[in-house]
Amino acid sequence: IITLSDLECDYINARSCCSKLNKWVVPEVIGHAVVTVLMLISLHWFIFLLNLPVATWNIYRYIMVPSGNMGVFDPTEIHNRGQLKSHMKEAMIKLGFHLLCFFMYLYRLVSRIASK
Repeated sequence: IITLSDLECDYINARSCCSKLNKWVVPEVIGHAVVTVLMLISLHWFIFLLNLPVATWNIYRYIMVPSGNMGVFDPTEIHNRGQLKSHMKEAMIKLGFHLLCFFMYLYRLVSRIASK
C-alpha cells in the first residue's frame, strides 16, 4: 500500500515501484496456497473456505499476466485504465482480509490453550 501510494504521489517512478511489488507476488501466491492446503489437510473447513477464494484470485492474477509484461505490476500499464486505483483497492482488501485472519487465528489459538 505504501509503495503504491508513493507511486501515486510521484515520490518513486513506475519501474522501481513495479519491481519492488513484483518480487513479492510469487512468495505471496506460494504462501497463501500452502496455508490453504494446510487448512484443508487439518480439516478446518471454515478457514479453508475463507482462504480458498483469495488463494484462487492470487493464482489467477499470476497466471493471467500478458506475455511481455514485467509481471503482475507492469510499469508501462500501471497508470493506464485506472490500474493504480484497482491495485490500491486490491491491496486494501487484502490488508483487511489478513487482519481478519490474524484475529481469527489468534482467537483459535487462545481458545485451544484455554480449553486444555
